Amino acid sequence: MSVTLSPVEPRVEPSIAGVGDYIELMKPRVMSLVVFTALVGLVIAPGHLHPVIALTALICIAVGAGAAGALNMWYDADIDARMARTAARPIPAGRLQPGEALAFGLTLTGFSVVTLGLLVNAAAAALLALTIAFYVVVYTVWLKRSTPQNIVIGGAAGALPPVIGWAAATGSVAVEPALLFLIIFFWTPPHFWALSLYRAEDYARAGVPMLPVVAGIAETRRQILLYTLLLAPLGAAPWLLGYAGALYGVVALAAGAAMIVLAWRLRAEQRGHAAARQMFGFSILYLFLLFAMLLVDRTAAALFGHFAA
Repeated sequence: MSVTLSPVEPRVEPSIAGVGDYIELMKPRVMSLVVFTALVGLVIAPGHLHPVIALTALICIAVGAGAAGALNMWYDADIDARMARTAARPIPAGRLQPGEALAFGLTLTGFSVVTLGLLVNAAAAALLALTIAFYVVVYTVWLKRSTPQNIVIGGAAGALPPVIGWAAATGSVAVEPALLFLIIFFWTPPHFWALSLYRAEDYARAGVPMLPVVAGIAETRRQILLYTLLLAPLGAAPWLLGYAGALYGVVALAAGAAMIVLAWRLRAEQRGHAAARQMFGFSILYLFLLFAMLLVDRTAAALFGHFAA
């Protein structure tokens, strides 16, 4: 008697991830900052870019930022699972499989870079590809788990969006977007180290060598003050070098002074993390104010120039 064996169909469990999980995977808060700084770089660049092309560039930059966020969450799922701040993210919470996140991130990467290259220009596409690669490979894979300088060096990825925006409008780079790069680059350490001061236990539990975990709280506070002292004059540099008007200069000087005061208070704080929380919160406002004032300055110059003509 012969027995016919039926082929066994492999079972594929359906994904329980919703649209919101994929949006969360793209780190929308980080994406919003990336798009805003890229918009500033695009708007202040010389010349005129067709609104449809400009919108296409910003969408590609946003998608590229989302791709970097997704790939970061894919690689860091083990760390995220051990940190209270990130344990509810889609992968450690079990709503998304790592392979799904990897495929999503790679797809977004290819789409954003290729579309930006075909519809805008190759220079902007190359910078976007560099930004994603730097954030994922250099920062996430290498620096984050190996050195307390992870935020300092890795901050270059977060500082590139205004340069990409400028390149999208002009096809090249110049001194002005380089200044914006430096502002974000030197803003990143005091911003994230302030956060890490009151999240130090989380980072220690996850094995991430953030500065407070490796060098201690006192040294971290000292480093925040040093970087803030460098950041304040850099924030005013667009005005000092003639790239922005007096209104920007006033806001940049006032905001920079406020950053220094907060960093000094943080340096002197004996107990608790109130000053660290204040520093972290105001640092977000500081960067927003500087870039918003660049938009106001350029818009006002365009309007008054138009009326004068």
